[in-house]
Amino acid sequence: MAFYELRQYKIKPGKMAEWLKVMEEEILPFQVKHGMVITGMYHGETDDSVFVWTRRFESEEQRVALYAAVYQSDYWRNDIGPRVGDLIDRSAISVQRIVPTPRSVVQ
Repeated sequence: MAFYELRQYKIKPGKMAEWLKVMEEEILPFQVKHGMVITGMYHGETDDSVFVWTRRFESEEQRVALYAAVYQSDYWRNDIGPRVGDLIDRSAISVQRIVPTPRSVVQ
């Protein structure tokens, strides 16, 4: 059964513009290239520390394989990963696995 990840990040003060640039120009294309399906990205309307995004997985097996392809790659470990810590508060990351309700339009 397909499921989503709801990922919530706390962006460091004054770093939202830089985070959005990295996310939209580097992280998103890199993850999509490896097969990730990003279904939405959002930032707080009045709170500049709020960033939320969602990804869809068809199965747990797919999620495990995609995580390995992305997060174990040399590019992620040596280039993207180290910069992420400068932009977000990693201790405040929240990840929830969610499934659509039967009448949800994202079924």
